Amino acid sequence: MRVPSPILKYFKYEHLPDRLKVVSHRIYEVANYMDASLPDGAEKSAGLRKLLEAKDCFVRAQLEEV
Repeated sequence: MRVPSPILKYFKYEHLPDRLKVVSHRIYEVANYMDASLPDGAEKSAGLRKLLEAKDCFVRAQLEEV
């Protein structure tokens, strides 16, 4: 049985307000798909880290909406 990457805990979105959940949920889905679909390794780890950085940017962008 495959163990999910520890970084996935940072993609959780349930605690966010509804308007931020919409953005974060999509990235959560992509992160989980990539983690399950790709072999473990440095590139997958780097990709998930960069996706986490992107998720943070997208959530902040949503905060700009008034």
